[in-house]
Amino acid sequence: MKLTIKLLLLSIPLMIFAKEETVIQLFNVQTTKVKQQSFAQSIKSYGYVQTDEERKQVISPRFGGYVVKLYANKIYKRIHKGDPLLTLYSPEVYKAKDEYLNAYKYTKTRPNKGMLESARLKLELLGVSKKEIDEVTSSKKASINTTIYSPVNGYLFTKNISKGSAFNAKSKLFEIVNLDEVWIAVKLFEYQRAKLDSIESYQLHFKGLTHVYTTSNALLYPLLDTKESTLTLRLRVKNASHKLLPGMYATVYASAKAHIELTLPRTAVIHKNGKYYVFLVGEFQGEYEPFAVDVETLDSNTYRIIKGLDEGDEVVDNALFMMDSDAQINALY
Repeated sequence: MKLTIKLLLLSIPLMIFAKEETVIQLFNVQTTKVKQQSFAQSIKSYGYVQTDEERKQVISPRFGGYVVKLYANKIYKRIHKGDPLLTLYSPEVYKAKDEYLNAYKYTKTRPNKGMLESARLKLELLGVSKKEIDEVTSSKKASINTTIYSPVNGYLFTKNISKGSAFNAKSKLFEIVNLDEVWIAVKLFEYQRAKLDSIESYQLHFKGLTHVYTTSNALLYPLLDTKESTLTLRLRVKNASHKLLPGMYATVYASAKAHIELTLPRTAVIHKNGKYYVFLVGEFQGEYEPFAVDVETLDSNTYRIIKGLDEGDEVVDNALFMMDSDAQINALY
């Protein structure tokens, strides 16, 4: 015999003539149905903006010299490709330019392609610009000074010289950083790693910015921070407007591909004695049957039905403690 909880009505005539919704209203019993719902799992985390290591350009001459004029004279100055960074005097470069000029003049009367190419290659290997080499050729004069131009667009993040400074070969004079793309270093806990395979995209929110940045370009570093027990996920984000600056903090939402699940609200499920139960709407009005189900948490408001219910099954959606009390009194568990 099927065991059910039967709610007593105020009077028999009311049971006979009242409509179903009137009975529900009188006893404040609300119901809901198992339904299919599109669900996309998400992870909320935090990160901060870093410069892209691939977009850093170090200016380190292959020769020594002295600074004659410094154009890149302010830290964080905006630099464009082709802008002069400094004019310098280098005995080594001046000698190489003079040798090239002599080879050029010599080959005018005694053609020797190999000699001229060798002299030009020496200048190129020293880092002398094509523009300056061509000026030597056209003016037939070797300038004492040499100018270094920026090979990239960016910002001057490091400046290690001043006007009049002397420097040696391989000295790091400048570091120029391009911010057209940046990295977001996101901290994740170990248990979140398993969810990364299903993530399709990442949405990034920054304080003071209304624009929401999105990306799917992600790389998980193969290293665990033992102090914090966290992993680092690196996101690459386009930053054409340069509004994202190194050091800014981001709130990151990782969204997985949406999938269909059978769901119930958490208010329709009760946890008792290590099991989960719902109260199925019975065959007759006022009858509700406790029924064990397997569920899994989808979010703070929703359970996923693993086993026990089908789409369309109707269950009680409130006051489960009352149902539970009646079920215990009637020994239905």
